[in-house]
Amino acid sequence: MGYTTHVSGEFAIEPPLAYTEFKDSKFAPDNMTSSWSPSLALRVDEQMVEKEDGVFLRRTATALVMREIDEYRERGLVDEVQSAIDSFPGHTFTGRLECEGEENADIWRVVVRDGSATRIEPRIVWPDDERE
Repeated sequence: MGYTTHVSGEFAIEPPLAYTEFKDSKFAPDNMTSSWSPSLALRVDEQMVEKEDGVFLRRTATALVMREIDEYRERGLVDEVQSAIDSFPGHTFTGRLECEGEENADIWRVVVRDGSATRIEPRIVWPDDERE
């Protein structure tokens, strides 16, 4: 048993990734063989597209999301987000991951600023401290 972190949220990807851009990625759901690594996955949307020679399935990745992992032990989440960003140059990742540990006040976020994943910790101010 170890310290667990609950993670929610997502990073939208603009423009969405074409199938040829993500099909060989470790973040593609079809390529995941472990139940815990990587901890992030691409959200893949599918759409049937009618062409003159038939109907085709178009797959695009529109977001990077946290996988459902029981008792997630956060180790290197910021680095993993950065790895995903670096894997897809020319695309913008917007949004955030909200992280909450087991202990009170253990809250933080992962955001992307200028193409870099960053851990942001809140500044907690007690109401009495604001008057000083």
